[in-house]
Amino acid sequence: MDLFIPSRVFFEPGALEYPLGRQLYDLMESKGIPIRITPSHNRVLGIPGDTPQIAYREAKRTLVVGVKKTLKLNTCRPSADYEFALGTSCPGGCQYCYLATTLGRKPYIRIYVNVDEILAAVEAYIEKHHPDITHFEAASTSDPLAVEHLTGSLQKTIAFFGRQEYGRLRVVTKFANVDGLLELNHRGHTKFRFSINSAFAINTFEAKTPSLTERLGAAGKMAAAGYPLGFIIAPLFLYEDWQADYRQLLEDLAAWIQPHQPSSLSFELISHRFTARAKKIILERFPQTKLKMEEGSRKLKWGKYGYGKYVYPPDQLETLKNWFTQEINRLFPKAEIEYFT
Repeated sequence: MDLFIPSRVFFEPGALEYPLGRQLYDLMESKGIPIRITPSHNRVLGIPGDTPQIAYREAKRTLVVGVKKTLKLNTCRPSADYEFALGTSCPGGCQYCYLATTLGRKPYIRIYVNVDEILAAVEAYIEKHHPDITHFEAASTSDPLAVEHLTGSLQKTIAFFGRQEYGRLRVVTKFANVDGLLELNHRGHTKFRFSINSAFAINTFEAKTPSLTERLGAAGKMAAAGYPLGFIIAPLFLYEDWQADYRQLLEDLAAWIQPHQPSSLSFELISHRFTARAKKIILERFPQTKLKMEEGSRKLKWGKYGYGKYVYPPDQLETLKNWFTQEINRLFPKAEIEYFT
């Protein structure tokens, strides 16, 4: 899959005071990509699009380079103790993206250039909890691997965690451009998880993302480089042929495991959910979507940020949990299921 190159770039003035900001400015200028200055990476005007579909498409072609000003970290259960962001959004076009709720109509791709300041904040949290090991998630609001060829920020972050005795990094991705990460001295302190799904889900809902074959190819490289490895199957969908499709996915993954033999393997299982706000935005952008979002067939569950999300009813969640637990234990007897939600 081709690496992301934006159609237009916006810079905060402050971003140009950082080496990465200047580097990105020079790179975009050399490529002839239109550059504009914006007062804030949170409020960007001038992205074209007179319909929700076109506005979304053009936003996903837009890069905004800014400075991360809020360095207080939020908790990130059940994935990790805390989360931090090297950016926001990604070039992928997944129809179900849970960031539709928080990003709303601002799905453009953001890069934060003050990486050293972000990592200094992370180090303060590590010191605060020393001698306990603190785990951090770096991909809650973005897919940093999708823009790594532009930033190198993930390389710097993995090297940083390689030097931390009491800090561990977790990264999840759908992308595959991992070659620049293979020679790093990570010391096993960074766990990479690849987000995968059934062929139906990938082909129907995950536009502009690498294929399952490409993701597994990248996972093989990371396993060979000694990274702890995991797979997130998300979101889990209930539909007519879900069992056959997910069994095929797991059997394909089991066949992939045989020659690669990662040192450790884990699974995270996340069922599909949506908010009322996300549903409205999704239907505007993808009016012909095949996503099933009927509130009457779901259970309303209140989230930690005060908004309700519609999840599968308890009996259906139990069916999903039991089926995946049984199949994963059958095909991957040494693997750990970290959580089901």
